[in-house]
Amino acid sequence: MFTRLYLHIPFCLRKCGYCAFNSQQLPDTGLNDYVALLLEEMRLVSSVTTPGQQLDSIYFGGGTPSLLGSGQVARLIENATELFGRGPDCEITLEANPGTVDQALLADFRSAGVNRLSLGVQSFDDSFLDCLGRAHNAYQTRKAFSDARTAGFSNISIDLMHSLPAQNITQWQTDLEQAIRLSPEHISVYGLTVEEGTPFYDRYRCSSSEKPDDDLSADMFEMADDLLSAAGFEHYEIANHARPGCRSRHNSGYWLRDGYRGVGVGAHSLLRNNASGVRLCNLERMEEYAEALLHGELPLFEETRLTEDDAMSEFIFLGLRMADGIEFSAFEREFGQSFFEVYGAAIDELVEAGLLTREHDALRLTRCGMLLSNQVFSRFV
Repeated sequence: MFTRLYLHIPFCLRKCGYCAFNSQQLPDTGLNDYVALLLEEMRLVSSVTTPGQQLDSIYFGGGTPSLLGSGQVARLIENATELFGRGPDCEITLEANPGTVDQALLADFRSAGVNRLSLGVQSFDDSFLDCLGRAHNAYQTRKAFSDARTAGFSNISIDLMHSLPAQNITQWQTDLEQAIRLSPEHISVYGLTVEEGTPFYDRYRCSSSEKPDDDLSADMFEMADDLLSAAGFEHYEIANHARPGCRSRHNSGYWLRDGYRGVGVGAHSLLRNNASGVRLCNLERMEEYAEALLHGELPLFEETRLTEDDAMSEFIFLGLRMADGIEFSAFEREFGQSFFEVYGAAIDELVEAGLLTREHDALRLTRCGMLLSNQVFSRFV
């Protein structure tokens, strides 16, 4: 039913002004109570999981998972292995903010079983980091990266953000060049979105001179594609670039609709026991999440059984995020229907508009299609 496990660690030293994720300030009592809740949720999940399942990836996301102690990380990995099984080359990723780790802690994370590190860099410009509300500076980023290499990490990803308030194309180029100079195995590139309900929304929704500009954002996206490709990175997904052989296996599973189980407050899951599947969402309020588990109940907020139409739409708009695109034969194997009989008219229009390209058995986004991906995806929803 699932081969991937996501553990949501919602705590941060402070919440960034742009962040719309389910995160909150680190409690004074530390994380032992929350780790105990995760262990209990995994136990309950295992009681309703098909025996013999093996995990292909484990992902600690947040929030700031690097606020966990190495012993807590080791315990969670060991518990997941005992309950669900673990493949011999299981990818185990931990997200870390540069200001929260040092060489000793990173070495302990590595010893605990973490074999892939994802650093939330965002920018190498301290003024932008301050604007974003990040709790680290550029020096700490470079130090964390160097410490991670010394600690034995040979698979490091970094996150970068563009279209920041008042950012120009030259500043973005400098960020990209500094990222390339570090030589990570993976770089994720995201444009800033101003989400309703965040401090950034209140601050920038009426400030047209500072709000991200669509044309500039497109230029920045294309610059990232050009510079990173020239540096040997494969642009394998709209927002993700990797050295050959270093794609994120966990995140690739999301786009390929592999089954995954999310544990933790507000975590999401996709369980696959047929072509359609079931999507689950955990309770988002910590008090309610904890109360359910303390009563021996799975902390589910919502369960959605996907229809075949839902699953077909997901197959397309998630699969098209990947540079590999989607294969017509794979669609027909999964759903028993001809791809062109269902979506032929939409495909013809999007190919004619230059947003999709058809090659033999595959359909892919063009670079223009990547820039306008939401418009493309809306045709299949």
